[in-house]
Amino acid sequence: MERKVIKIAPSILSADFGRLAEEIRMVEEAGADLIHVDVMDGHFVPNLTYGPIIIEKCRQITSLPLDVHLMITNAEERLDSYLDAGANYLSIHVEAVRHLQRALDYIRQKGAKAGAVLNPATPIDTIGWVVDDLDFILLMSVNPGYGAQSFIPSSLAKIEAAARMLREAGSKADIEVDGGVGPGNAGSLAAAGATILVAGNAIFRAKQPALALKDMASAAEAARR
Repeated sequence: MERKVIKIAPSILSADFGRLAEEIRMVEEAGADLIHVDVMDGHFVPNLTYGPIIIEKCRQITSLPLDVHLMITNAEERLDSYLDAGANYLSIHVEAVRHLQRALDYIRQKGAKAGAVLNPATPIDTIGWVVDDLDFILLMSVNPGYGAQSFIPSSLAKIEAAARMLREAGSKADIEVDGGVGPGNAGSLAAAGATILVAGNAIFRAKQPALALKDMASAAEAARR
């Protein structure tokens, strides 16, 4: 299968919202591939963040693809809100939807890339029947709801299992990893099969955010040579 280029997706959950436009432009200039946007409803996860209005603002700020991760209980009923706001990648939790295949198919019909999200304790085989409907898998390497959490070590084995599943299915879907990701583990994640790395604090709270982003990308690519 064709070797994928590693993509870095800074998560604006850790950005300074008083300087959001400046922060997004900074990571764009540093080489970010996507802008990751976490939508939390206070029900599916304990935290509450933002909705389509922020996505619309991000769309006005950057031309980079917007990678929108829905951590909400009513995702199937709200897909159009986020697609219309400008989501280019849209991911939904398998634990929070009734008709996963139908929702994924709808996202793709609307012209966006469709992703299924798995919490740390949710097994990979949960998505075995929808591989053909996936553009990417988002593996949570922390329990969702808050930023600045530590990476769960067992996530590496899960990434490897997801990579095997995709290879066996002949799928070109990306494997995205979110939670406790930074320059220190970017290489091991890429070696395990991850192709999109989401990082919040490791980039936006670093002393030199642009350098942290570049270090992540370099470590990930070096691990796959």
